[in-house]
Amino acid sequence: MAEARPDGGPDDSHRKGDVSGRTPSGGSALAAAAAESGAGAVQLPAWIKAVGWCGVAGLIYLLICAVSIISRGFAGLGTDAAHTMFAFAANPWVGLSVGVLGTVLIQSSTTTTAIAVTAVGSGALPIQGAIPIILGANVGTTVTTSLVALTFIGDRTEFRRALGASTVHDFYNWLALLIFFPIELIWHPLQYISGTLTNALYGTDWLPNPAHFNFIRAATRPVEHGVIHATSHVSSTLGPLFTIVIGAALILVAVRYLGKLLKVLMVGRARDILIKAVGRNAYLAMASGMGVTVVTQSSTITTSVLVPFAGTGILTPTQVYPVVVGSNLGTTFTVVFAAFAGVGQDTKIGLQAAFVHLIYNLFAIVVIYVIPLLRPVPLFCAENLARIASEHRWVLAVYLVTVFIALPALVIVLVGVL
Repeated sequence: MAEARPDGGPDDSHRKGDVSGRTPSGGSALAAAAAESGAGAVQLPAWIKAVGWCGVAGLIYLLICAVSIISRGFAGLGTDAAHTMFAFAANPWVGLSVGVLGTVLIQSSTTTTAIAVTAVGSGALPIQGAIPIILGANVGTTVTTSLVALTFIGDRTEFRRALGASTVHDFYNWLALLIFFPIELIWHPLQYISGTLTNALYGTDWLPNPAHFNFIRAATRPVEHGVIHATSHVSSTLGPLFTIVIGAALILVAVRYLGKLLKVLMVGRARDILIKAVGRNAYLAMASGMGVTVVTQSSTITTSVLVPFAGTGILTPTQVYPVVVGSNLGTTFTVVFAAFAGVGQDTKIGLQAAFVHLIYNLFAIVVIYVIPLLRPVPLFCAENLARIASEHRWVLAVYLVTVFIALPALVIVLVGVL
């Protein structure tokens, strides 16, 4: 049964979004959706639109800053704990769980991978032990986007849309892990292929360090450092906690008002342009996600920014899906570029670990997305979880706590400690 709007009319906005999302190449469907969305829209003066779009840009900037602030807070709180956990990571199942749980704590798959590489370089962990950690980190990084979707929990329809778009990243990465982790345990293709590439390319010194070109990072650093400085006067434990709380509050503010502005501004031609840019061609959308992630150097930022667009019905989970897949691949290039630019005794093993991440995500795209058989699975799981969680809010809490915290911690305790 369709949910009722506050004015009593049926809510069919999700069906409109589904049409445009599932027929991305259909120009007539896009035109019809745009016409319907703009039929009752109020025409705003040009100067008000300009101010509104400046506000959208400012709120997206604030959202990016908030994600970085939370990452820094978790890094200050959880890095030592992650280092300690790596001592138990010789077992591949424990390594996988350490990758998931460590990334949830630190909120940065790049940081988790870097810590694993350091452990390998110091002789504390073999490359075989680092690979499950890298695969687990690929999963753990998705939890932040689901937390962003929680900002829409007050409206059932918007919450369903936002959660469907955010958790498609979860299920895509879980499906990739389900396919490739057993294969790696038996035949070790990621280890062998990454080793071959490393031996062939190490020392070529022809790729730049992306840290020298990270404009987004440079733009958000003042806000990030300001919050870190403001919370640095308390204890080493409370400081990171306050940082996390501030970041979460900023996300709440940014997403709340971003959604309100987008509802007013994304009508008519503006809505049509966005739908065409993301939904007309899945592979162009994938390339966009990859490019934005290379620029921002964070797949979390790329996917988190899309959630408000999905929550307000501007984009559907179907349209967000390829962008998420592209962002998964984009985040691997940062580590590869940085590994080429590195110096020291650990750089060769670091380059191999970076290639593991790259090759794994390339294989995942081919097997899950390019081949049509498995492509609908993550989307099906995400939309059904969103539907159930929108009716029973506790389901999402159980899902997040069980999958990202309780289950990995249980494996670490039972297999690694006992």
